[in-house]
Amino acid sequence: MSTMLTTPTGDVVGDRAEAAAQHYRRIRADILDGAFPTGSVLHETALTDRYGVSRTPIREALARLEHDGLLDRAPRGYRVRSGTPEDVLDIYEARIALEAVAAANAATRRTELELARLEGLHAEAAAADDLTTGRRLNSAWHEELWSAAHNSTVRNLLTRLTAQLRIYDSHRSEDPSDLAQSQAEHEQIMEALRSRDATAAGMAISAHLDRSRDLRLRAFASHPSEA
Repeated sequence: MSTMLTTPTGDVVGDRAEAAAQHYRRIRADILDGAFPTGSVLHETALTDRYGVSRTPIREALARLEHDGLLDRAPRGYRVRSGTPEDVLDIYEARIALEAVAAANAATRRTELELARLEGLHAEAAAADDLTTGRRLNSAWHEELWSAAHNSTVRNLLTRLTAQLRIYDSHRSEDPSDLAQSQAEHEQIMEALRSRDATAAGMAISAHLDRSRDLRLRAFASHPSEA
């Protein structure tokens, strides 16, 4: 008489992986939205209570967020990365190089549908009547640009780098003219994308990100006690 052995099913493994991914996304969103300010210490036990889940998916999510550069190890948990002006410079150096490649590739590889999506996001951002919406749409525009480059490695790296920059959003200016200037710079990039001019696209986005970097550094200088 044969004996049937039972093993963990793929569904069980899949459910565990999805739980870890879900809580990674939730904690990541809370960090980027400012629910956990820079310097905050995150403890597994407190997070299990907050999200109503066991410690295993929380532990896996925190380790992944450390790998993303959003958290640093602390004595009994993790600390939301505070960063310095030098960190901002380092991140922008990498981002400018990668996003110039992405823009140049998008100029030659983008489809008409992808161009239409970029046009739509660009128009929505220009019509936004508040800074929060405008910034959200601007971020979505950049993400669509990365997708139009058709290089998943570059896109994934840019996703991580821009998430690290969002930690410093508490230092950002609330001047509406900054958003208007970004829109004007996006229009220059759009012109290069429409004409499939890879060189112009790379140069335009590099200049755009140079200005963004300088704004963030000035914001740090005006809030020295928070940096």
